[in-house]
Amino acid sequence: MRIANLSGRLALIVNGLAVDVATASDGRFSADPQAVFEQFDEFRGWAAAAVLPAGTPFDPAELGAPAPLPRQVFGIGLNYQAHAAESGIAAPSSPAVFTKFVTSFSGPYTQVRLPAGEVDWEVELVAVIGRRAEHVAASAAWPHVAGLTVGQDISERVLQMVGAVPQFSLAKSYPGFAPMGPWLVTVDEFTDPDDLELSCAIDGEQMQKGRTSEMIFSVPELIEKLSAVTPLLPGDVIFTGTPSGVGMGRTPKRFLQPGEVLTTSIEGIGGLRQSFVR
Repeated sequence: MRIANLSGRLALIVNGLAVDVATASDGRFSADPQAVFEQFDEFRGWAAAAVLPAGTPFDPAELGAPAPLPRQVFGIGLNYQAHAAESGIAAPSSPAVFTKFVTSFSGPYTQVRLPAGEVDWEVELVAVIGRRAEHVAASAAWPHVAGLTVGQDISERVLQMVGAVPQFSLAKSYPGFAPMGPWLVTVDEFTDPDDLELSCAIDGEQMQKGRTSEMIFSVPELIEKLSAVTPLLPGDVIFTGTPSGVGMGRTPKRFLQPGEVLTTSIEGIGGLRQSFVR
């Protein structure tokens, strides 16, 4: 099942066409894309059994972030061995956690204004919580996930590393620095949700390519570690980390420039497209 935020309304994408959920359910489910996560099990059961009306064509530019207003956002740093190595930092023994503020969220096809500094790319698998998770073991974690989507953890490296205490959260939260989409794909759609190819390219030149099976802490392990400290709430968003190939890890370093186009994709989900201006 593919669940989308289409012009601010909850939609199902079926055979490439959009079905408005509030209309199809006769108001049983709100048009608000974020509200569905509070009743996600009920929604999933309805969607599986419902006889849906014919969908309508839509403009992909009207897609927004699948979970646009989560109460909690978790970013995971250095979650791939090769990325930790290119960063010159030892791989963590427990998840390195920061946040991205929700004002940085955007849909999958956007234009991003570059701030001063050095702006980098980070393709990431993003998991959205569909059921409250508190002290959940990794072995029981996947049923707590509403679905998976594609994300970019765009980062301004000068601010990120300024001063004695790095500013990860601020440097990763400029407007447009958290594009997501194009939709949320439920876990049952994947043969193995723990092993998906992810990649990104600038103007067609591949920058990153890896597999989520290379993560130090898998999605279930992240849920176990996080929920041991703080309950994960329906609609919460987890950026799960990036593989190697970021700009700051290259010799010479390379950062995003005005006029460039960043394309990002994850197997079985789809892709993002960001263009950049100064």
